[in-house]
Amino acid sequence: MDDEAMAPSLEVKPGRRGNARPAKTLWRRIRKPLTRSRFLKHAIASFMAMAVRFVARTNRRVEGSHDVEKIIGAHSPAIAALWHGQHLLAPAINVRRHRLVALFSRSADAELNALVAEKLGLDVVRGSGGRGGAHNARKGGAAALIQLKRTIDAGCNVAMIADIPHGTPRQAGMGIVTLARLSGRPIVPVAIATSRRKVLEGTWDKTTINLPFGRRAVVFGEPIFVSADADDGEMEKKRRQVTQALNHATRDAYSLVDGK
Repeated sequence: MDDEAMAPSLEVKPGRRGNARPAKTLWRRIRKPLTRSRFLKHAIASFMAMAVRFVARTNRRVEGSHDVEKIIGAHSPAIAALWHGQHLLAPAINVRRHRLVALFSRSADAELNALVAEKLGLDVVRGSGGRGGAHNARKGGAAALIQLKRTIDAGCNVAMIADIPHGTPRQAGMGIVTLARLSGRPIVPVAIATSRRKVLEGTWDKTTINLPFGRRAVVFGEPIFVSADADDGEMEKKRRQVTQALNHATRDAYSLVDGK
């Protein structure tokens, strides 16, 4: 199966983002006042964390959904790979006895998301993990990967969004593959889906808002290891493998909750 092999309803293609502009404009207007008020930021993050917990608790697990604790225990420490826009419930399904460190970008947009993750019990590293080269270094990518490697060396799991912000959606970047090569630990694809959801069609990644009172599925792909001496060709092969495996898991998770 190639990189684009997914259920038709899950296919994401770059296109016009007109529907997202009003929300983006509103966010830009409130972002500066928000960043100046520590109290307001924490109040909003606390509310969002409660909402995530509520959604997770009110969606019953469907038959066929994988045992999160069993799989995390089998592969720890590991690198959990998720897609942009499909990861909002991830902090709520983490097994508390397994420490999880998540990578968030340094952008102002990601600051609130990082606060929410912290309130849900995750530790946070700020930086960019998708691109390579000087661009990524300027955004703290190299430092973030080093810190994540140290975290894995200490026995902690790491969560990374595999695709690159505002790049090609549902195509893994090289950052997560590089971390697997540096750490010697596996990439484990993870997909989370709920039967009740709102898809923001105007967003670049088709962000999915999970809604309460439905069914929930968590699907893990097979672990992907990257050799410490992998050359450029092997790294690209592994990047494509991550893309395919994560697309498989995403398709299967939605099939479970939608009864297909």
